[in-house]
Amino acid sequence: MKIKNIKTSDLIPYANNSRTHDDAQVAQIAASIKEFGFTNPLLIDSDNGIIAGHGRLLAAVKLGMDEVPTIELSNLTKAQKKAYVIADNKLALNAGWDFDMLRIEIEDLKEMDFDIDLLGFDDSELIDIDGDIPEEQDPRDSVEDKEGFALIIEFNAEHDQMEVFNEMTRRGYECKPIS
Repeated sequence: MKIKNIKTSDLIPYANNSRTHDDAQVAQIAASIKEFGFTNPLLIDSDNGIIAGHGRLLAAVKLGMDEVPTIELSNLTKAQKKAYVIADNKLALNAGWDFDMLRIEIEDLKEMDFDIDLLGFDDSELIDIDGDIPEEQDPRDSVEDKEGFALIIEFNAEHDQMEVFNEMTRRGYECKPIS
């Protein structure tokens, strides 16, 4: 396999790609590329059609990159290309975590003053990893184990507040919008 740089304008996204990339996730990929470099080439077919790497292409365009590294997979049948577009994304999602080891690694990175936001975890995932909710986001302190107590938190569309809402729901609190 040979890595070849190709102009971003010459690459053709797969029209039936079922994987989505919102602006926040593209920004995460862009931040990763800025920090670590473009370490994962796009996989393309012989017509410059993208098989894997749609999010990386969006991030590259966001960063103003004119070219990206690619690897051509010319040996795949049409069915294999269609299947790999899905498998490349799904197989990565099937992996698990050793949370004890992950916790150690994240703590080491914090001690090294590394920006752990570059790892891609959101607040609720970090809560699951180390069990801590930052104090300013922990409304549980005032209501834990108190029956009949209503917890009312007003939320707007800001991402960090929705993360708290989602975490509270995940932990079993009944959360309803206030009309």
